[in-house]
Order: sequence, then structure tokens, then C-alpha cells
Amino acid sequence: MIRELPELVLPSATIEILKASCATCSMHQLCLPMGLDNNDMDRLDQIIGRRRKVARGATLFRIGDPFQSLFAIRLGHFKTYQVNREGAEQITGFQMAGELLGMDAISTDLHHCTAVALEDSEVCEIPFGSLQQLLADMPTLLRHFHRMMSQEITREQSVMLLLGNMQATQRFAAFLINLSSRYEARGYSPNTFQLRMSREEIGNYLGLTIESISRLLSKFKKESLLRVSNREIELLDVPTLKAITAGMQTCA
Repeated sequence: MIRELPELVLPSATIEILKASCATCSMHQLCLPMGLDNNDMDRLDQIIGRRRKVARGATLFRIGDPFQSLFAIRLGHFKTYQVNREGAEQITGFQMAGELLGMDAISTDLHHCTAVALEDSEVCEIPFGSLQQLLADMPTLLRHFHRMMSQEITREQSVMLLLGNMQATQRFAAFLINLSSRYEARGYSPNTFQLRMSREEIGNYLGLTIESISRLLSKFKKESLLRVSNREIELLDVPTLKAITAGMQTCA
């Protein structure tokens, strides 16, 4: 093993491969299940294609594209959207490091949404055909994959509930609490984070106008629920935001 040969100077290409491996990735605990041994990790690394950099505003895949691969977000943030009957974009989700993109296409072999990078990002491309063969041999990975699919279904159901039954203040509070919990799971501050999406994009996702989002930010700021500086948000009263989300409390 490399640690037993401290004098060995590795070629730069080898170092880059080691840095890019699943075992050394900072998102490893989110993307992969616990308990994979070194052989399983090696097999997984062998099927993963290139690590693709996606510039801000660039498209990873589009509606109607043939399905070939899943994409694990290694760095950055994305949005996914569909197009409604009027031809307008409807944002269906915001994804961040440690999450999978492309599962919408598994059943039909065609993508049903478009994925766009909200900032300079990087994804690990996972050819689905190779992944299927690996899942058949690795029950632990298969269970984890099913769990991730279940989480995606639950997320979509949560969005439907958000848009169907919640008032505007509840929607926005729920959006902030959701971001907070996801950042915390990644080892970041749950109370202070940057909004990678614009106010217009947030409004589109929540079914609100950009003016409504601006008013809600001002309202929450006035009620000392958060502090706003450009796109940086600091949550000052998480328990109250959770109570608003649950409909147990309203803003003045």
C-alpha cells in the first residue's frame, strides 16, 4: 500500500486518480452506504466514468435526451425543471452535492426534466447499464440505491404538499428549513448559507412571484427570524420557522 512506501514519488496522474476515487470523496458518506469494503469500492470506481465539470448555466441533460447515466453531484448545485402546457419552465427541484440526478429517466429511458448548473459544479457520471450489473452483485449498494429512489419520491411528494396545501409563509419557511437540514447533513452550518438560486427561481419552485419572495424575506427579517445579506441567509429562529412550516404559528 502507498502508506508503506513513504519515499515513493507518485506520478501526478496517479495522484489525481486517488483524489477522484469514491473512497476519498468528501461526499462519500452521502452517496454510498456504510459497510462497503475496499473490493466493493474498487469495483464501483471502475464503473464510474469521467468526472464532468459543468459550468454555471450549462445543461447536464435535457428533456427528451436518451437515458444512459446517472450523475452523482460531487461539487456545486443544480436545478431541474419541466415545461408546462403553456411552454413555461416549472422548476421541480434544487439539488446539491451528495445527491443523484437522472433517476427521472429510469422507467422510460428518456429524461423528463432538464438539469442546469446553478454554479460551477462537478458530477460523477455512472453508466446505468454497468451500475445494474454491480447492484445485482452488491445487496448493500442495491438497498442504498432503493433508499435514494425512495427519498426522491418523498421529496416530490413534499413539493406537491408544499404547493397544494400550504400558505405562502409556510412554503417559504419550509423551503428554508429544508435547505438548512440538507446543509447540516453535509457538515455545513445549518444556520448560515448562501442561496445558490435566484429569488425568481425560488418563486418559480414555490409557486410564488418574485415580489412575494421579496416580501417574505422582508417579513421574516422584520420578525427577527432571519438575517439577509445579498444571497447569504442566517436563520435566527429555527424553532419558530419549523412551527410556521407546521402551521402551528403565523408571522405577524
